[in-house]
Amino acid sequence: MSESGDRMTSEDVSALVARLTDAEKVALTAGADAWTTVAVPRLGIPALRLGDGPHGVRRPRDGSGLSMFDSHPATCFPTAAALGASWDESLVREVGAALGREAAAHGIGVLLGPGVNLKRTPVGGRNFEYFSEDPLVSARLGAAWVEGVQATGVGASLKHVAANDTEERRYGIDVVVDERALRELYLAPFEHIVRTARPATVMAAYNRLNGEHCTESRWLLTGVLRSEWGFDGVVVSDWGASWDRATSIPAGTDLSMPGLGRGDDTLVRRSLATDARPGSLGRGALDAAAARVLRLVTAHAGAAVGAPEPDLRAHHELARRAAAAGTVLLQNDGVLPIRVGASVAVIGAMAAEPRYQGAGSSHVVPTRLDTLLDSLRAAVGTSAGAGGGATAAGGVGRGAHPGAVVFATGYDGATNRASDAQLREAGRVAAAADVAVVVVGLPETYETEGVDREHLRLPVDHDRLVETVRAANPRTVVVLQNGAPVELPWRRDVAAILEGYLGGQAGGSALAEVLLGLAEPGGRLAETFPERYHDHPLAHLPNGPATVEYRESLYLGHRWFDSAGEDVAFCFGHGLSYTRFAWGEPVIERGDDEVTVRVTVTNTGERAGSEVVQLYLHDGSAETFRPEQELRGFAKATLEPGASETLTLTLGRRAFSWWNPWASAWQLSPGPFELRLGRSSRDVVHRLAITAPGEPARPAAPAEVPRAYRAPSRALGFPRADFERMLGRSLPPNDPAPPGRFTLDTALGDMQGTRAGRLLLGAVHSQALKTLGAPDAPGVHAAAGEVVAQLTFRMLPTVTDGLLGRRRTLWLLGVMNALSRAGRRAPCRRRAAPRRARGSRS
Repeated sequence: MSESGDRMTSEDVSALVARLTDAEKVALTAGADAWTTVAVPRLGIPALRLGDGPHGVRRPRDGSGLSMFDSHPATCFPTAAALGASWDESLVREVGAALGREAAAHGIGVLLGPGVNLKRTPVGGRNFEYFSEDPLVSARLGAAWVEGVQATGVGASLKHVAANDTEERRYGIDVVVDERALRELYLAPFEHIVRTARPATVMAAYNRLNGEHCTESRWLLTGVLRSEWGFDGVVVSDWGASWDRATSIPAGTDLSMPGLGRGDDTLVRRSLATDARPGSLGRGALDAAAARVLRLVTAHAGAAVGAPEPDLRAHHELARRAAAAGTVLLQNDGVLPIRVGASVAVIGAMAAEPRYQGAGSSHVVPTRLDTLLDSLRAAVGTSAGAGGGATAAGGVGRGAHPGAVVFATGYDGATNRASDAQLREAGRVAAAADVAVVVVGLPETYETEGVDREHLRLPVDHDRLVETVRAANPRTVVVLQNGAPVELPWRRDVAAILEGYLGGQAGGSALAEVLLGLAEPGGRLAETFPERYHDHPLAHLPNGPATVEYRESLYLGHRWFDSAGEDVAFCFGHGLSYTRFAWGEPVIERGDDEVTVRVTVTNTGERAGSEVVQLYLHDGSAETFRPEQELRGFAKATLEPGASETLTLTLGRRAFSWWNPWASAWQLSPGPFELRLGRSSRDVVHRLAITAPGEPARPAAPAEVPRAYRAPSRALGFPRADFERMLGRSLPPNDPAPPGRFTLDTALGDMQGTRAGRLLLGAVHSQALKTLGAPDAPGVHAAAGEVVAQLTFRMLPTVTDGLLGRRRTLWLLGVMNALSRAGRRAPCRRRAAPRRARGSRS
C-alpha cells in the first residue's frame, strides 16, 4: 500500500490483517508517540498523524511531544462558542474546509474536532470549545464542521463521547444521568453527526458514565455507537483515557492515544495469549480493531501528500467574517453603530491585548493577530495624545469611518487590576468622547481546559471600570471577550453590550467593523445568560468529588429557565440587529413522516442583515414529563434591504418523540402540540396548533414522575430522592477514596493530606510543565497546578511521557496506600487551594 491514501476494499484490509503478526496488530491499536499511529514498513503501511484542534491546527514544533505552547503558526478561527452563536451551517462548513486544508498542509490526516458536548453548566471551563447548551444547534453545526473538514480528505474526530460536559475531576468522575436525558440531550448531537456526516473517528471521553469508563463501555461504544447508529470508523481514546487495551479494545476502543511504548504492547500481548474470560481481549476483537485502524490510515494518511500551501490571507478573511457572524448584540439604545465623525474613547487593556482563544489543548499560534484598538484606529483615525499610529488591520480599510480614537488602558493587562490613576484617566477620556467603548472579559486563568470556574463574575476591577466609564459618559458600549456567560451587574446602566466571545485572530477587526456598522452583528445566543450564577439550578447541585449527578434531567439551560418561568439576563436565541425584519404567515404541510413549515422573512430596514427563525415545540401530552418547549428547527436568512426569503423547516417523527426507557425505544407522543416560531426562546412571533405525523403507539407503562420533574421550580429543586426514583436505582456514594484505599481514579489532589502525596503532586507538576512545554510564567504554573491536582493515577503514564508505565503506576499506587495505612503523615501547613487563587476576583 502506498502513502497516496489509495482506498482499500474490505477484502484488501482483511488480507492485510491476516499478514500482520500479533505484535504488529497490538502495536496498531496505540500511538507510536503522542500524535502518530504505528507504521508497518514491511507491509507498506504508513503512519497517520492526528492533531488538534477545533478552531485551528496545532502541530507542536517538537513533532512527537505534547507541547501546547510551541507549535507551528496556523489560522486561529473563532472558537466554537462564537461559531455556535452564528447559527450558520454554511459558514461553519467553510471554516471546516479551511481547517482541513491547513491540517493537510501540516501533514495531519485526522483533525481532533469538533467538540459537541453540551454546555450543561455556565461555569464549565471548556465551554468556549463547545457550540451550545442545545443538542440541535450542536448537532447541526457539528455536522457542518465535519463535512467541511472531510471534504478536503482529512478525517474528523467527533468528541468527547459521552457526557464530558464539565472539566472538574473529569479524569475519573462518574457522570450519573438518567436514560432519557442521556438519549434526548447528551447523545443526540453525536447520533446526528454519526448518521449524517459519518466522521472518520469518534473520541471516547475521560469520564465514567453511569459507573463505566467511556473507553471501557461496551454498551456505549459497541451497543449504541456501532450497532444502533451504524458507526464504522475508529474509536480513539482521549489522550490518556485508555488504561488497559486488553479491556478497552473488546469494549470498542480501537486506538489508544498516546502510545506508551513496547512495554505496554507486551502486557497487551500477554493478555491476548492467556486471558479467555468473557469481555477479555480475544483475537476477533484485536483483528477488528486493527482492521479499522488500517482503513483509517488508508483513507486519510494520503491527505497530506502533495497538499498545496493554504491561502492564509483568505483564511484570515474567513476568520474575520466568522467572528462578525458570531458577534451578538445583546442590547442597544441606538448608540450602535457608531456614527461617522464621532470621537471614540477605547478603554481596556483587552482592546490592545485581546483574549481571542481558549487555554488548553486547543491553543493555536496565530498567523497574525488583529486588535480592536488597531482596527478602530485604522478605520477612524487617532486624536492627539492617543499614543501610537494607526495600523491597518484585515477587513477594516484605513480611513473607512472618519473620526478620532483615543485609548486608555483602564486596567493592567497582566494582573487585571486597576489603579485609582487608571480609573481616573478612564473617566476623563470617556467624558471627552462622543462614545466610550469599554473592553472587558475573562482572563485566560478564569476559563481553561481542565478546571471549571467557581462563579460567573468578571474580574472586580473590570466591573469597576465599567461603572466608572458609564458614570462619565452615558453613551457607553461594553465589548465582552469571554468564552462563556458572565454576570453583568451594570447591564441596565450602559447604552449597549456587544458579546464578542473568543473571536480568533481576526476578532479585533471583526469587532471594529461591527461597532462601526461596516458589518452586522450576526450572532444569536446559543446559551442562556442568567442574571447570577445563583439563579442557575446547577449552582445548587452536587458536583464531585466522586460523582456528578445530572439531577436536572431534561431541564438543561433554556429548558429549565423557560419551564420554571425564571427571569434571565439574556435568553437563549437572543440577539439584536441593525435592521428590521417582518415575518409572513407560516404555511404548514403535513406528510406521513414529517411536517414542513415555511415562513417568508423580509428585511424592512435600511441595512443588510440576518435573521434566525427558531422553531420551538410545546408538547401538551400528559404521557410523560417534557420541558415547556424544545428547539426543533432553525434557519438563517441574510438579506439586503427590501429583500425577502422563504425559509423551510422540516420536522420528522423524531422531533415529536421521547425516549421511553421502559421500552428502550423512541416513543411518538400523542400531543397536542404547539409550534412556536420565534426570534428567541422568549420572543415568539407565531404559534400554531399541530398534530404529530403518524400514529403514536401505546407506550410501555411508565413509572410515576416526581413533581420536581412535572412542574420544575426553584422552590422544588431536584431532590436526591426524586432523582433516584427517576433513575430507578440508588445513587452511588459521592465521597473521595479514604487514605489507604486510593484507586486508579483517585485524584492526586485528594492525597495532599499525606507527605508522600504532596511529594508526588509536586513531582508530577514539574514533569507536566516539562511535558507540555509550559512557559515560565506564574499564571501558567498556577493553572497547571490546578489541572495536575485533578489528575488521577490512570493519567500518570501519559503526563509523565511514559516515565511511569502501567506497572510502575500500580506499584506507586500500592506504596501510597501502604504509607497511608501505616499512618506515616508529617505535620503540614494547610495551603490555600489553587482554585481559590484562580477563581478569586482580581
